[in-house]
Amino acid sequence: MMNRTIQPSSSVRGEIAVPGDKSISHRVIMFGALAEGRTDASHFLMSADCLSTIACFEKMGIRVETDPEAGLVSVYGKGLHALQKSDSLLYTGNSGTTTRLISGILAGQTFDSVLSGDASICKRPMRRIMDPLSRMGADIRSENENECCPLRIHGQQLHGADLTSPVASAQVKSCILLAGLYADKRTSVTEPALSRDHTERMLSGFGAKILSEKTNEGYKASIEPDPMLKGQTILVPGDISSAAYFIAAALITPRSEVLIRNVGINPTRAGILEVVRRMGGNVELLNEKDAGGEPVADVLVRSSSLHGTEIEGELIPALIDELPVCAVMAAYAQGRTVIRDAAELKVKESDRISSTTQMLRAMGCDITPTDDGMIIEGGAPLHGALIDSFKDHRIAMSAAVAALGAEGETTIQDADCVDISYPQFYADLASLCS
Repeated sequence: MMNRTIQPSSSVRGEIAVPGDKSISHRVIMFGALAEGRTDASHFLMSADCLSTIACFEKMGIRVETDPEAGLVSVYGKGLHALQKSDSLLYTGNSGTTTRLISGILAGQTFDSVLSGDASICKRPMRRIMDPLSRMGADIRSENENECCPLRIHGQQLHGADLTSPVASAQVKSCILLAGLYADKRTSVTEPALSRDHTERMLSGFGAKILSEKTNEGYKASIEPDPMLKGQTILVPGDISSAAYFIAAALITPRSEVLIRNVGINPTRAGILEVVRRMGGNVELLNEKDAGGEPVADVLVRSSSLHGTEIEGELIPALIDELPVCAVMAAYAQGRTVIRDAAELKVKESDRISSTTQMLRAMGCDITPTDDGMIIEGGAPLHGALIDSFKDHRIAMSAAVAALGAEGETTIQDADCVDISYPQFYADLASLCS
């Protein structure tokens, strides 16, 4: 692992296109593999996480062709019931999305699988998918009996069920819906708040019968079993989670203006835009359009005088991955910002409540962790520091943004963890700085 030193910047200016959306790129491979015929995707994210998904399906007999330079991928699907038993463990690397979503698919196969990832994945909680899958009749077990990977999955016939998730999690919801493809009747999952809905949008586009509705208990998604999925042509929008770092950089750095092209602004993902507006940030959406069922726009951001706000409730699922960089914006804002209802941060690549707190405290910010978030007293000048990334890509990128307005240089340890989602991040950031 390598370190990276970031110098302060007097402004951030220019135009950029961020990599393809990671969540959608994962699903291109998974749904394309289960469909009949070829699926072609452009602007696909060739990151470590998405390559893990490709590797897993190649081990199960799916041909995937990639052109990394052009961002193109072709998946040669064989249909819902044509996956083959892997001769070896299915390795998901650092990808929670791969691990949890593929578990739903594997639970309904006619063969057994063993699924595991790196040291971080082997600490992340899997009970949240094991329990609902078990209620559908799945045989899924933690080899170490600690409710974490490695997971041993004995594929078998699944039963449709009406399930409730105690957390608003797209990974849990998607795992259940994918298992529902192999059930004997309709499967539904209700969550307390609406999590990102890429699975519902994309599976519908591939031919699945999905119903989404708001109920008295929350938000319910239902899927009918055994659909005929057909290969698609997909333009993957720019990842708003990646765009968030440049949005924050432009807001906190004086005399800045950045245009970010073709960003996915799906309402279940775009909570960062609402937070920016609440903090008084200058952000505009231009050239709004639809790309394969996903709303897309160019995002224009200018430097702004930010003020503190409260980030909580149903907004949290729409920006859970962006909360570390929201904390960076809060550190540069005037007044107090409170983040709550975000206990999910504790079970990401790092405990992001702890790692975000340590990162900003090292730079001189007054920040207090809580059980489900953090309290940031903004407005005090930050200074450069030695930052532990905890090998968490979102902490490393948030630290790089915080460093732009700090006094003195900042060094980020294990900085190349950004390869998980954004291999060109530092080069793209440097291209905008002056």
